[in-house]
Amino acid sequence: MPQTANPGTGKTDVGELSFDDFKSIVINDYRIAYESRQASLIGRREVLTGKAKFGIFGDGKEVAQLAMAKVFRKGDWRAGYYRDQTFMFATGMSNLKEFFAQLYANPDVEKDPASAGRQMNCHYATRFLNADGSWMNQTESMNCSADVSTTSGHMPRLLGLAYASKLYRQNKELNDLDNFSINGNEVAFGTIGNGATSEGVFFETFNAAGVLQVPMAISVWDDAYAISVPAKLQTTKEDISEILKGFQRENGSNGYEIFKVRGWDYVALCETYERAIAVCRRDHVPVLIHVTEMTQPQGHSTSGSHERYKTKDRLEWESEHDCLLQMRNWMVESAIINEEDITALEDTAKKYVREVQREVWNGLGDQIKTEIDEAIHLIEDLAHVSDRKNELQETISELLACVEPGRRDAVSAIRKSLRLTANESLDEKSALNNWLNSENVKNTDRYNSRLFTGTPQSPLNVKIVAAEYADDAPLVDGREVLNACFEANFERDKRVVAFGEDVGAIGDVNQGFAGMQAKFGDLRVTDTGIRESSIIGKGMGLAMRGLKPIAEVQYVDYLLYAITVLSDDLASLSYRTFGGQKAPLIVRTRGHRLEGIWHSGSPMGIILSALRGLHICVPRNMTQAAGMYNTLLRGDEPALVIECLNGYRLKEKLPANAGGFTVPLGKAEIMKEGAHMTVVSYGSTLRIVMEAAEELEKFGISIEVIDPQTLYPFDTDNICGASLSKTNKLLVVDEDLPGAASAYILQNILEAQNGYYLLDSPPKTVTAKEHRPPYGSDGDYFSKPSIDDVVEAVYVMMSESNPSKYPPIY
Repeated sequence: MPQTANPGTGKTDVGELSFDDFKSIVINDYRIAYESRQASLIGRREVLTGKAKFGIFGDGKEVAQLAMAKVFRKGDWRAGYYRDQTFMFATGMSNLKEFFAQLYANPDVEKDPASAGRQMNCHYATRFLNADGSWMNQTESMNCSADVSTTSGHMPRLLGLAYASKLYRQNKELNDLDNFSINGNEVAFGTIGNGATSEGVFFETFNAAGVLQVPMAISVWDDAYAISVPAKLQTTKEDISEILKGFQRENGSNGYEIFKVRGWDYVALCETYERAIAVCRRDHVPVLIHVTEMTQPQGHSTSGSHERYKTKDRLEWESEHDCLLQMRNWMVESAIINEEDITALEDTAKKYVREVQREVWNGLGDQIKTEIDEAIHLIEDLAHVSDRKNELQETISELLACVEPGRRDAVSAIRKSLRLTANESLDEKSALNNWLNSENVKNTDRYNSRLFTGTPQSPLNVKIVAAEYADDAPLVDGREVLNACFEANFERDKRVVAFGEDVGAIGDVNQGFAGMQAKFGDLRVTDTGIRESSIIGKGMGLAMRGLKPIAEVQYVDYLLYAITVLSDDLASLSYRTFGGQKAPLIVRTRGHRLEGIWHSGSPMGIILSALRGLHICVPRNMTQAAGMYNTLLRGDEPALVIECLNGYRLKEKLPANAGGFTVPLGKAEIMKEGAHMTVVSYGSTLRIVMEAAEELEKFGISIEVIDPQTLYPFDTDNICGASLSKTNKLLVVDEDLPGAASAYILQNILEAQNGYYLLDSPPKTVTAKEHRPPYGSDGDYFSKPSIDDVVEAVYVMMSESNPSKYPPIY
């Protein structure tokens, strides 16, 4: 069987090789590229015949990726997009069997280690976690961060992967972390299509890398189209490197080294990549390699044909300038190989790729056939004794008629059979139930697991340590509690870094990091430009490379500017790699009250819907926030912490162990016990509820106030449900919009905790109005829950159940 990979050595100087050695390398390169092209061609046919759902391939980009692979070394990183199959084959980070396993969505992680069938084909990742969730040695392997489909969505993460090399090189305290870096010599390679360079996140990241001066190598695969849209409608001057010339380094300035090379010129590509990556690796500066005159022989994807939008002249040009044809012609003309031998090589490659495809397809098909046969056998046994025999036999016939049956067909047939016989008491049904339960367990793991990595290092497993207070514990501003917490953690763990707008020199706008940059240096506490997407991406890349980043987004409203990176990339990382990768990034922000439309939002509904895969922490004060940071910094899963904007100057006792006490995630806390009603709230509105409770006591109304502390996970001990068993009434107070986070909380309490059965009156919510909050105290009062709103909502609910004792107020 031919060896697929040809790992790069970082040396392509033909002067060091004999002509025979040179010929051998070139011929092997062509074989890899030709096999990759055949995989693309066969892959498209497999989709069109219905064996696979969708296909997107790297045909037309093969030769440039051979050149890039030659300079990719152990320890380096890739953050690319779905055209890079040849590069992955050439480096050995993937192979043809894995290519087809992913195309067929095989959920076996051994067969598709990148995603266990969860991602579309050509979405690559290497596994860098051991079975127990601990880190593998990243310097001994070539590393690929997990791809996303969103165009340019991987660019912010690429920045972080490159920035980690800068920190490992410049921060000597990190020298002993040699399983993550060897003196920061690693390059982060990024690839992107020319169309995707029109995305704002590309420009944001490009600028950030130029400012930071990190070893990041961006390759633009330019085939002159973005699906059907030509470059003239995408890019000024129809040339991305032309318009980025202003980023070129000159006269000692920061910026980029920019290269341009044609995608069908094998020799020029090898020389260009050798020069570009040498500069990137040696000087620790970003480089742009603009690879032009590429082609896309099969069009964008299997969803359509490029003949619909490309002219006849363009199609003819693409046929003539196909990179494989050009490389083939050059090899023959240069006497590297003769026509007869290269034809034999191609024939062998075609046969080999087809054999691999059949082996992978048959292997998955045999597994599914076994499950289909099991289901048919069980249904047949049931049909023999059932009055619904004919319908059960029809179910079997439908199952047998499936052209390309899947697991869903077997499971669906069993479920239908159980429905058909719901009114029959038959012993044979137990076998179907047992089979279904067993398959549900397997399929839950195959398709629904690993939202979080769930390792022993999870923050959910961090030891609970109570806050300790001296007898003379000072009463300080809440921000000072946070400051003490951060300082202690920076002292404790040299991997901790923090960055964001205004975090460095002034210690963040609310002073949580005051004095930290002066003490720990600007490599660990760092100011950034106004670029939320790349702030999150930078943190994600650092976290993937073993550091402990705290990425600050100044206000929770501004998370919207980074929501694609947070949702598409960070939140889905563990799930889409089947627990093979992790990025324990902590995102710090603030919000909720008082400062107007752009600074006091509470978009918790958006956050809860978009960020499953992050722990969502909503501390009521800075002491609780500090305890959550202490927990998260000892764990290995990503989280968002939303501090109360109006709490930084409220007085709190300073714990003696400010950097050591922990607040458990998912554990609700009863703030006040009561008998008449359960009131659930969090963050800033919790203080309002506590104040309202005092006034309600004057009416003889005793409410039980519960702070969930984290919204995800939510109240894992069912504290809210237990409270309802006593009070039988529920009010949720939330400053998000109506039907947003409050609906999420209600679903958890009423459905997940069976609270519905404990109610003796309808549950209610007190929320913000349906618009953003206007500026000022009056705007806050009339748009967000107030003490008056909470008192009256509770009173009205009590009046509805006992109007004689609680007569209507109005």
